[in-house]
Amino acid sequence: MLSSASWVATVAPRRRVDSERTTTRLTNAFSKKSDNLWAAYCLHFAYYSFCRIHKTLRVTPAMEAGSTNRIWELGELLA
Repeated sequence: MLSSASWVATVAPRRRVDSERTTTRLTNAFSKKSDNLWAAYCLHFAYYSFCRIHKTLRVTPAMEAGSTNRIWELGELLA
């Protein structure tokens, strides 16, 4: 069995490297193209405005503004 000093010397550096790799993988998942980033932003904004019910308004922001009279489904937004 490893002593506590040996365990720290062998396992702790490996954990640090694994966490750095995880961070790298997550960072690489972001879009590097501005067109894709803009498309994701627009999709999020449209979902928020037309599909998601606002807690204090109790309707979607688009319904409150008079742009639509119903809550949209996500499939309708993507079609």
